[in-house]
Amino acid sequence: MAKRRANGEGTITKRSDGRYHAAAYVFRPDGTRTRKFVYGKTREEVAHKLTEMQELTRQGIPAASSTMAFGDYLTYWLAAIAPDRLKPSTLNSYEGLTRLYIRPALGKKRLNRLSPADIRSFLTMFKAACLCCLRGADKERPQDKQICCAVGRCCERRPSARTVQYVHAVLRSALQQAIREELIARNVARIVETPTVDPKEVHVLDVGEVKALLKTARPHRLYALWLLLISTGLRRGEALALTWSDVDLNAGTLRVRRNVQRIRRELIFGTPKTKRSVRTVSLPRRCVQALSDHRQSQERERAIAGRKWQPSPGQPTGLIFTTSTGRVIDPRGLNRMLTILCRDARVPRVRVHDLRHTCASLLLAQGVDARTIMETLGHSTITMTLDTYAHVMGTTLRAAADQMDDALGLDDGEADSEDASAA
Repeated sequence: MAKRRANGEGTITKRSDGRYHAAAYVFRPDGTRTRKFVYGKTREEVAHKLTEMQELTRQGIPAASSTMAFGDYLTYWLAAIAPDRLKPSTLNSYEGLTRLYIRPALGKKRLNRLSPADIRSFLTMFKAACLCCLRGADKERPQDKQICCAVGRCCERRPSARTVQYVHAVLRSALQQAIREELIARNVARIVETPTVDPKEVHVLDVGEVKALLKTARPHRLYALWLLLISTGLRRGEALALTWSDVDLNAGTLRVRRNVQRIRRELIFGTPKTKRSVRTVSLPRRCVQALSDHRQSQERERAIAGRKWQPSPGQPTGLIFTTSTGRVIDPRGLNRMLTILCRDARVPRVRVHDLRHTCASLLLAQGVDARTIMETLGHSTITMTLDTYAHVMGTTLRAAADQMDDALGLDDGEADSEDASAA
């Protein structure tokens, strides 16, 4: 005979349909306790769900229910579910969008009463309203003395189309988890059409501007970094997280395995954006030489710094690009450095991410195929590559047409004679 579970451990029972269910007391959002059920095909599955539910209760996290306020459900989802499924940077942005925009507008709606019309009207309002109103601001803005439209004058700052699309993605993701937990029958956010986003034209430097920028950066202690960003199209977080063990200077390759991002006040090392972002990149000879020179310079800096050379807590050993005291470089600081370099080189001001676009444009101009560019940049699909750089593929398309003429063996004289004979 199976040993009876102690009081408070919950109960597991086999149902008449062959499935199992378990019940235990959990916290409601208002602090009271209620009995909650979980279901599964096997006893082990139900026992696992029961353990997870009780662990949340021990942590003081309220359990989700179909009748709870949507704002309370979002709190539960962000605290109990999202951290295990989202990268820290994504979780941070989800929390910000939820706190600033979603919860104030939809937080009081009951989860099981949320409708497609609620989502649609919220997205319409969100797209049209100014950011001050959306955040509930009603104070005078000190920088320009404008007043939020809630009390008269509009600050004219609207959410971008990409932000609207991102908010919609948060709603879809949160409600999909509610379906998995059998709290609701359908994801009303999926029913609502995703807001469209017009692709932004990327800003790139031409060959002459790139040469001018690199010439200006030549004396810079991070010259190898600027050359690497332009030559390989690495994301700034990927480049700043590289270690010497990731680089094979003899083979002329580097391995992208991690990145670094600022999450609130901390610099966090993590895995790259997608599976395809973990990749091996071939290095041009100029990059190999620049990295070799940089390694020698770093050794000299380390000797000069002595005891002041103190890596940041949690950073990998042997970072290639560091401060003069061995600490990880803040990714945001690179944009400030690049702004100064662009000014001194007298080239258009661009962001660090625009160097990635510049790399792709230069490769396209050299006739490199889109598949190779996709692998180099670490895009998840070739569609992303083609969509992002469609507007800079004009020269490639012209070259393809000229190559077709060469393949058919027709020159202008032959073409004219064939047209005349046809007439």
